Amino acid sequence: QVQLVESGGGLVQPGGSLRLSCAASGTIFNIQAMGWYRQAPGNERELIASISNDGTTYADSLKGRFTISRDNAKNTVYLQMNSLKPEDTDVYYCNANVTLRRYPTYIRRVYWGQGTQVTVSS
Repeated sequence: QVQLVESGGGLVQPGGSLRLSCAASGTIFNIQAMGWYRQAPGNERELIASISNDGTTYADSLKGRFTISRDNAKNTVYLQMNSLKPEDTDVYYCNANVTLRRYPTYIRRVYWGQGTQVTVSS
């Protein structure tokens, strides 16, 4: 079984910064891509950024303030969030596109973390 565990959320003042982490664990053959999403109550989950061996992708509205990075050795993805605004208040989720060994072949699955609350308020 694969688990994604997020950390780093919390309360921050407008203009402040937070760094989210998401660590994947389990019997993983390979991780093709990892990403960060956010979701407010009643809204759809929206992509913030994703990272793979092919590069990074960002939501246009967040480019420049948010930076995604990855430590492949630790199966961990990070999201550095700067110049935070009250409208960035959401639950933040990470996901991973994972290849698992299922003898004699391989399968691909997408896993999600449990979410971490980010609140931007004075």
